[in-house]
Amino acid sequence: MNFLRTAYNSIKGGQVSALEFRKHMKTQMERLGVEDSMVQRYVNQGFSGGEKKRNEVLQLAVLEPAIALLDETDSGLDIDSLKLVAESVNDLAGPDLGVLIITHYQRMLNYITPAFVHVMMQGRIVRSGGPELSHQLEDKGYEGIRRELGLDEGAVAEEEQD
Repeated sequence: MNFLRTAYNSIKGGQVSALEFRKHMKTQMERLGVEDSMVQRYVNQGFSGGEKKRNEVLQLAVLEPAIALLDETDSGLDIDSLKLVAESVNDLAGPDLGVLIITHYQRMLNYITPAFVHVMMQGRIVRSGGPELSHQLEDKGYEGIRRELGLDEGAVAEEEQD
């Protein structure tokens, strides 16, 4: 809680009272189904993978950024945690919060319907489309796009390791 209050005050450019911040945080916790015990611990101390991700979504809700970059948010989550995190992201995304999700798998997109899907290879966007593009990738993989664009698979694999 101290971490989030310090970050909140830094972002908002002022000093929010502990009581005012607690009310704001409690509202977001209730919205996302986060228990009090979770925010009494040190940052990510003793959290499971799902709890860490839920904590990150709570941070989004409390800090109210204009845009969120979620890099492989589905990594390490069991199906129940994935659904809960996706529902929370769906709840937060909208006109006040733009969300960019980076993922290698369709499963997160089973619960969050993207407005746009972009495929990046060798440091550039090589294909863009709607949600149907993620389904095509799930069915056919990236190999078809590599062949179509004449990209060397070895160079792509080497770049992904960097």
